[in-house]
Amino acid sequence: MKVLIIRFSSIGDIVLTTPVIRCLSEQTGAEIHFLTKVGFASLLSANPYISKLWTIEKEVTEVLPGLLAEAYNHVIDLHANLRTLALRTQLFSRNTLHRRPRPKWHSFDKLNLEKYLLVNVKINRLPDLHIVDRYLAAAKKLGVSNDGNGLDYFIPESEKVTLAEENLPANYLAFVIGAAHATKRLTVAQMTAFCALLPYPILLLGGPAERETGDQIAEGLTNVTNVCGRFKLGGSADIIRQAQAVVSHDTGMMHVAAAFRKPILSIWGNTIPAFGMYPYLPDQALLEKERREEVKGLSCRPCSKIGYQQCPRGHFRCIKDQSPTTLAAAAMNLLQAEEK
Repeated sequence: MKVLIIRFSSIGDIVLTTPVIRCLSEQTGAEIHFLTKVGFASLLSANPYISKLWTIEKEVTEVLPGLLAEAYNHVIDLHANLRTLALRTQLFSRNTLHRRPRPKWHSFDKLNLEKYLLVNVKINRLPDLHIVDRYLAAAKKLGVSNDGNGLDYFIPESEKVTLAEENLPANYLAFVIGAAHATKRLTVAQMTAFCALLPYPILLLGGPAERETGDQIAEGLTNVTNVCGRFKLGGSADIIRQAQAVVSHDTGMMHVAAAFRKPILSIWGNTIPAFGMYPYLPDQALLEKERREEVKGLSCRPCSKIGYQQCPRGHFRCIKDQSPTTLAAAAMNLLQAEEK
């Protein structure tokens, strides 16, 4: 059996597909192919359960001839957008034209109506179900069930980080300071205050876009090192893997931390864990290492299922009401629990 899994983006969403990849491979013996955008290929390039990784810049037509030649038995669509609809139409029509069997198509439920109701009317009809379980449900008809082993992240050997060679501390807290949308992240003043209050080495983690912000936070703080933009994606993942604990906004690297079973303090702004994208940890012992900080009781929250570059109401209370003192105490509790 040959199976194509589709998820084009982004970091967290792709990491959250890894239980599907593993369970399909181990439980069915299928040959697993994966289609994603080229910018996210490094997330999966070292995954031993994937036989072939397909990448596109923008359109599926870039790889359509190759995909048609593979004669897939099943396609697991974990993106379910216009691109995947176009691919489905092409695969079905071409296979019909050449009198070949059509692949069976399986999509996950995006729950768009339920999300719309929660964001716009504040009526919660979302199931109490993590998105990983919704992804796995798309593969259920292939005989796949959740093996309970959580997320995977495989770091290419060439991107692994030797802390001593990089002049970095052996023990530290990794603080993921970025997020795609401003309404999902603390202000620079809050992040600086948090770092100043925590008596522990901190590595600030992010991409090149966060380098300047990291410099602002680290200025004058002897316990803080800014490594934003210093490593490739695999290197940043390895910084998380070697951390004693991780503090992160609701963003992709939070899921990388969950893949490495790290103690996690997640910080939530305009989005909420009820969307099903909170850290996915496989057992109760690990769940006890997870903490979430959010401002509850705001009538405007969630204001979006993704985020904005500024607060639609102007007050930004979902972030500004969060206390750096409370965050630092929660992070310290995680670190102390890990040291026992």
